[in-house]
Amino acid sequence: MDKKLRQSTLLVGDIILAYTALLITVTLGFWGKFTWDIFSRHLLPFSLLYLVWFLSFYIFGLYDLNFIRPKSELLARTGQGLAVCFAVGLAFFYLVPMFGITPKTNLLISIALFGGFTLLWRRLFYTLFSSLYLQNVSFLGQSELANQLANVIKDQPQLGYRFIKFLNKTVPLKAQLKQTKTNIVIISEDISNNKNITEALYVCLPLKVAFIDLAKAYEIILQKVPVDFVNQNWILRNVAVSEKKIYDKIKRILDILASLLLMAITSPIWAGVAMAIMSEDKGPIFYRQTRLGKDGKPFLVWKFRSMVVDAEKKGPQWAEKKDKRVTKTGNILRRFHLDEFPQLINVFWGNISLTGPRPERPEFVKKLEKEIPHYHLRHLIKPGFTGWAQVKFIQYARSTNESHEKFQHDLYYMKNRAFLLDLAILLKTFQLFFKQERGSKN
Repeated sequence: MDKKLRQSTLLVGDIILAYTALLITVTLGFWGKFTWDIFSRHLLPFSLLYLVWFLSFYIFGLYDLNFIRPKSELLARTGQGLAVCFAVGLAFFYLVPMFGITPKTNLLISIALFGGFTLLWRRLFYTLFSSLYLQNVSFLGQSELANQLANVIKDQPQLGYRFIKFLNKTVPLKAQLKQTKTNIVIISEDISNNKNITEALYVCLPLKVAFIDLAKAYEIILQKVPVDFVNQNWILRNVAVSEKKIYDKIKRILDILASLLLMAITSPIWAGVAMAIMSEDKGPIFYRQTRLGKDGKPFLVWKFRSMVVDAEKKGPQWAEKKDKRVTKTGNILRRFHLDEFPQLINVFWGNISLTGPRPERPEFVKKLEKEIPHYHLRHLIKPGFTGWAQVKFIQYARSTNESHEKFQHDLYYMKNRAFLLDLAILLKTFQLFFKQERGSKN
């Protein structure tokens, strides 16, 4: 049972539970007077509302299988998602009164039931699908990266995989695969020049076992690319910028239209932020900083100033979690990512796109290119206002190790970038407004 089928099963369960909650709510709300005609009058407006609710659940990652395992992160995301659902419900029924119903109590009962049902459903889903329909996975070759992936498979069986073993290369592979009923072999070493291993795998073809390399396995399971494993041949096969020319041209048009629309919608926020910054220390409202864009060309990125005026008098530096240079207003701006809004100007000008790898400072790029393999590849495409690394890693990089982790997500985006992935990134970016910031670079 593959990942998409599992996610679809999760969504179908939510749909059934939503309408079950609605039926119970209407029955309780019209106790003694319930009729199917009353229920049908609630059916259409609530169906429209549910579309937004399910979208909200997607934004908060409640259809990401790695968050299904019962833990505090699941409770937090569910609570945030339900809070948004309730706010949307209030706005919907009181701003669009065309359906002739204003279900004050019923809306609260419905969302309470739906929230409880979805948590129980995810608990049941984890229990069932962490033991059923699992694909047996064995590894050929052991390394630190292979061990990390094996541990993920062990810890998150709801993803659909069961770790079997690291294969012994001194024992016939076919016999091992047959005995363990392995469905997938993850090749975690370079076998291109190993004729014996290649022939041993060739003999295993009748077993109908899937053979995938470590980079592909990381991509499928973790949605990132292990930068320490890939080589130049992989890059030449998978990062073909020239094949995306039409995509890039259409994306540029969409960037212009979307940036203008978003600046118009958020203009009241800009005015409020400007007044708050000026009232605190009378300093400049905006902060401009040199970043590197496509092809390594420098440009000035715009942000609302969140630090004191002379924050970098000692030169560029990684910011700490509780950086004393950040102003009181700046703390609020960073908490809700409002300091990033002026970068919509950069999107309009074409320095950056709405989605892509986040642009980095030249001083840090010089250091990171020496320490992270292939880091220069980030500059093959236009950087972004938001990106895959931002919605997956959900914190600012404050060190080389964290930049290394983010670059693995950037590589995934570069390989798989498409309009649907861009849409997913933009939708999931909304969850960042609800996330506590854990450090940044000004």
